[in-house]
Amino acid sequence: MDMAASPMQGARLRVASGNLVTARPIGVLEGVDYHHTGEVRRVDRKGINRLLDERSIVLLSPLGYSPTGEIFNLACEDVATRAAIELAADKLLLFGAEPGLLDAQGRLVREIRPQQVAPHLERLGSDYQAELLDAAAEACRGGVARSHIVSYVENGALLNELFTREGGGTLVAQEQFELVREAAIEDVGGLLELISPLEEQGILVRRSREVLEREIEQFSVVERESTIIACAALYPIADSDAGELACLAVNPEYRHGGRGDDLLERIETRARALGLKTLFVLTTRTAHWFRERGFVPSSVDRLPAARASLYNYQRNSKIFEKAL
Repeated sequence: MDMAASPMQGARLRVASGNLVTARPIGVLEGVDYHHTGEVRRVDRKGINRLLDERSIVLLSPLGYSPTGEIFNLACEDVATRAAIELAADKLLLFGAEPGLLDAQGRLVREIRPQQVAPHLERLGSDYQAELLDAAAEACRGGVARSHIVSYVENGALLNELFTREGGGTLVAQEQFELVREAAIEDVGGLLELISPLEEQGILVRRSREVLEREIEQFSVVERESTIIACAALYPIADSDAGELACLAVNPEYRHGGRGDDLLERIETRARALGLKTLFVLTTRTAHWFRERGFVPSSVDRLPAARASLYNYQRNSKIFEKAL
């Protein structure tokens, strides 16, 4: 591409580096002298912020300097982790050869909490992926909200991880003050408070307290600071390998935050665990939302007999299905 036609034409980018990382020697471990291999002692947060304020791109190399002038070789993930913590970064990005963290069956683990990494570290042993996972967890424990492990091999992996709902790598995130979990009998009051306005508007089918108490095990909820702000239910359909997603509701104050997607993923995971192959949903107002998430139009004829016999023709709900 001609430079004059490039989007970067006229751009003034500056990359700055310097003595921004102070190191110390590892020393002798189990009789082995590591000489000039060191570990991060301190990151010059003020110096880095000063360069960033000048609109420079700060480059930190895996080299650290001691107060006595010695140079030490550092682990790059150690430098990145300490810098992210010191700078109170929103995100830390770590690149490896794999698409992200893979479980024992070779499947991608899309999200994990810092307190859940220990079994994976033990399984991975000395694999470099373990070092990346340990660094991501340490960053989260140090105050970084999110750490992403993505592949440097896959083209567009970073964009896929950051800008798509499914992501393309592994997200290591702090324990949030929001929790997606299965409902308990103590949640009935909160569920009633959440779904009653939607029932009055005719969006949801009415459910009494007695019905909710009887069906509470079918529900998954999003809890935020001891308040139920979203819910969904999974009803396996008798004599079939299908289930119905029902009563998906999100508090209006908390919409557009991806909570519906979180609940949908939770319901799909539960359905697969039960061996269900198809997920049906009946809706009167949110057809496009479900279509955007992989559901396709269906009909009463496609419903299993046990559910088709209960279809309310007066309500005239649209029917969608999704293969699991």
